[in-house]
Amino acid sequence: MCGIVGYTGHRQAYPVILKGLKRLEYRGYDSSGVALLKDGVLNIYKKKGKVAELEESMIGKNIDAHIGIGHTRWATHGEPSDRNAHPHSSASGKLAMIHNGIIENYAQIKQELINKGYSFSSDTDTEVLLNFIEDIHKNNGSTLEEAVRIALKRVIGAYCILLIEQDNPDTIIAARKGSPLVIGIGKGEHFLASDASPIIEYTKEVVYVNDYELAIVKPDELILKNLGNEKITPYITKLDMELAAIEKGGYDHFMIKEIFEQPSTIHDCLRGRLDAKEGQIRMSGIDHNIEQLANASRIMIVACGTSWHAGLVAEYIIEELCRIPVEVEYASEFRYRNPIIHKGDVIIAISQSGETADTLVALEKAKENGAFIFGVVNAVGSSIARISHAGAYTHAGPEIGVASTKAFTGQLAVLMMMALNIAKHKGTITMDRYQTLVSELEAVPEKVSEILKGTEQIKAIAEKYKDASDFLFLGRGYNFPVALEGALKLKEISYIHAEGYPAAEMKHGPIALVDETLPVVFIATKDLYHEKVVSNMQEIKARKGKIISIVTQGDTHSPSLSNDYFAIPLADELIAPILTVIPLQLLSYYVGIAKGIDVDKPRNLAKSVTVE
Repeated sequence: MCGIVGYTGHRQAYPVILKGLKRLEYRGYDSSGVALLKDGVLNIYKKKGKVAELEESMIGKNIDAHIGIGHTRWATHGEPSDRNAHPHSSASGKLAMIHNGIIENYAQIKQELINKGYSFSSDTDTEVLLNFIEDIHKNNGSTLEEAVRIALKRVIGAYCILLIEQDNPDTIIAARKGSPLVIGIGKGEHFLASDASPIIEYTKEVVYVNDYELAIVKPDELILKNLGNEKITPYITKLDMELAAIEKGGYDHFMIKEIFEQPSTIHDCLRGRLDAKEGQIRMSGIDHNIEQLANASRIMIVACGTSWHAGLVAEYIIEELCRIPVEVEYASEFRYRNPIIHKGDVIIAISQSGETADTLVALEKAKENGAFIFGVVNAVGSSIARISHAGAYTHAGPEIGVASTKAFTGQLAVLMMMALNIAKHKGTITMDRYQTLVSELEAVPEKVSEILKGTEQIKAIAEKYKDASDFLFLGRGYNFPVALEGALKLKEISYIHAEGYPAAEMKHGPIALVDETLPVVFIATKDLYHEKVVSNMQEIKARKGKIISIVTQGDTHSPSLSNDYFAIPLADELIAPILTVIPLQLLSYYVGIAKGIDVDKPRNLAKSVTVE
């Protein structure tokens, strides 16, 4: 949450920072701002609203500078407003700072500063931290670097901070704990950002800063230290991201672009790993740790949001194929409920960004108790990737739309390959069944392409039901988590209240909601549960609910019970969730568009949840 950008070098800083803020706006868009330093003059400009509003407000302003920092905000402390926008200025006006994260003990520090005579112009914890740093800097006679280090040893919470100082014309001081920071290495210049998207245009050489590290960044120098003031050798990584991956490429929105990328992103996820002709799945993270995984007494999956839904699908698949008990936990609950973890337990952490705060803390706790951590993430070099003992990248590429789409199907593909690999090693699957599923998985990209040819049909359904006040999503077995995901997507993108349930549970309460105005979305594909789902459809039809169904091509029974339906290619029930979710993603997108909502930046949401 929140996007941060910094630049120091030979270029004009403002255009670099502004472009970076636009690319990071998916991380927060309540307000934005920049601080620019030139010839001892520190100018701060900030504005409530999206980055475009900041850009318009900057017309005619003094933007001449070769060093600066910028921020796009997702509000935590203090409502979205000009005064709560970042960057913040210190009491003396000599320091400017941006911050991603939450300082949990800010109230105590704020009171100490008030007792010393400080006053505050915002409601933010960021301004408190900044003035705390300045107070140490001024009263201890320490350098700014030393003051930052002392202050960060005192604060509790998560942070990624960037500071510039009026009297230090070419230096940015940065530090992180629990919120991501990447530094791009250029020739006579450095770029700082929450992720690589603002940097890729200028350099592919980056350094991922770790927790409790502090960076002193000048145009021709990068110094990394820990909070004990010991120097650390920066580890330079090459980015494999391309600029085109973070641009819309002719699509109206990132969300629809990313939905349509799924045939290629799923193919990229499978490529080099799955070979149906040879009947082989090769995944180094699995292969090198197969005994640890296969011999686990239980597997715990820890995730949030859409990734949690992927974990629920994985629970069904792993228990079916591998015969290992699986528990799926919300990371936000797992980290606080003192779970029972034994040495040798396997924890699978699923996260698109690899920076989800709750998941990270949950992993640290599990690791301390001797669990084996396996990360399933999309972002290369992310914190979860680094804390895990082993893992697998989904290779979905940058996901800019706030509502996750291609990352979800990539997660399902990885988890399916993982389960097949373990099951084959354990001998809990026959070779005929194994070969069938490998072949089915290889065929998924082509089947997704076929589904995407029917977008006009989904668009028409969306137009028909866009004014509904509620939706119900129902599925059974492997498709129950897809019903949850469909409901979540619709809530995120259209602001329509939606609930997902196992179809059989509908009679235990939710059926009271059914009347002639309620759209009920059934995932009614051909599988073991199909006849049961058809019975549930009859119950809704008898109560005059509006039935929208996702059915298998060739099925005539389910469509006959439906007001509207969409047919997808036949697939094995274990593979089907990767296909059944696609029409639901499209439905949420087109309902949001029909309602005039900015689907890439839905209200109150941010892409990477790096705070509690």
